[in-house]
Amino acid sequence: MRRALSLYQYAAPAVLAPLSLWLWLREYRGDVRLALGAWLLPIVWAYVIPGIGTNVLKVWEFDTRLRLGRFRPHHGFVFGSATATIAWAVHGAPWFVLALLLFAINFAYDVVALRAGILRVYNQPWADGQSATAIALDYAPWFFGGFGAVYALGLGVMERFGSEWFFAILSAALVLPTAAYACASKVRHGHWGVRPCPSA
Repeated sequence: MRRALSLYQYAAPAVLAPLSLWLWLREYRGDVRLALGAWLLPIVWAYVIPGIGTNVLKVWEFDTRLRLGRFRPHHGFVFGSATATIAWAVHGAPWFVLALLLFAINFAYDVVALRAGILRVYNQPWADGQSATAIALDYAPWFFGGFGAVYALGLGVMERFGSEWFFAILSAALVLPTAAYACASKVRHGHWGVRPCPSA
């Protein structure tokens, strides 16, 4: 499984990055600014949030050949190009469809990546010796489902009011899922979940 994930992290964005941009350009009938907004939102998000989580807070770590500190430099395209493609596929569905899909798909991916040792997450379930499923379930609903909700609603905002709303939507996507995760961690574990937990 580790070998398959190692290949996926390069092959998938090589195919899905140009494909998803082309799909959004067709969806928006050549409106480049709107298509770029839909395409770039998950890519930028997947650089900022995991970049901070790995190299600043040190709660996450990638164990891949190509790394900048604890972060794989192509991660924004690994997550972002797949996410932009999924969003295109369900475009027009209610906002919660994308939220649920991104949660389910990325939760499953992270469980496999945790088991394969490509991803390490030093959260409370990890410190308590729990399974990869429990580790991923601690953050996946908030980061993946939460991002999916903001992304879906943000697409509607940009379609109605224009792509100049991109940075406001990106800010909401960065802040709201992170705040939800931190609050949930405080309630469940007694801490904000923004520092690596010591193992037992």
